[in-house]
Amino acid sequence: MTSPNIVAISASPSRSSKTALLVDYVLEQLGPYAQHAHHLRVRDLNPEALLSGNLQEPSLQHAITLLEQTDAVIVATPVFKASYSGLLKAFLDVLPQFGLAGKSVLPLATGGSLAHVLSLDYALRPVLQSMGARHVIQGFFLAESDVLSSSPQLQIDPAACDKLAEVMHHFRCVLDSPVADILLGHPRPQRSPLCLPSLPSA
Repeated sequence: MTSPNIVAISASPSRSSKTALLVDYVLEQLGPYAQHAHHLRVRDLNPEALLSGNLQEPSLQHAITLLEQTDAVIVATPVFKASYSGLLKAFLDVLPQFGLAGKSVLPLATGGSLAHVLSLDYALRPVLQSMGARHVIQGFFLAESDVLSSSPQLQIDPAACDKLAEVMHHFRCVLDSPVADILLGHPRPQRSPLCLPSLPSA
């Protein structure tokens, strides 16, 4: 079976971003799957093109093409004022209405307090589902108190590691699912006649 392509989006405006470090940490946990993963840092895109929606600008055009060609997406954001970052909002706004159709999505978030953990389910998940994601895996929130070190690599509290391990298990299960499962999603993707179930004869 061909390994799925993965695009990991980190949407922090900070150059020294724990959100981006969390994405790198998660990709390391994917083992062989990481060979087919690309980490897209939204802060590296052309800001004028992003805010104006100039889809012809090379960096933005490349990012959108990556998403079109991927099977699974990791979406990581810092939480500001109980919601995902404005940088992520700007990027999602330039994508097609159903730009996540047929794709599985793993949402990740970082924030100062566990008080913001519900932002994954109440702020980010509805947006991802509205874009047609076929499956949004239960997300993971990394609180500042769970970060033991962020230099040079991210180290997190063992209890948080256990929670992340469970989330990663679910994500790997999705990545291991049959290729035909990518035909699930909204709106209904194009289907080959060979993929349609045959009706029993009368």
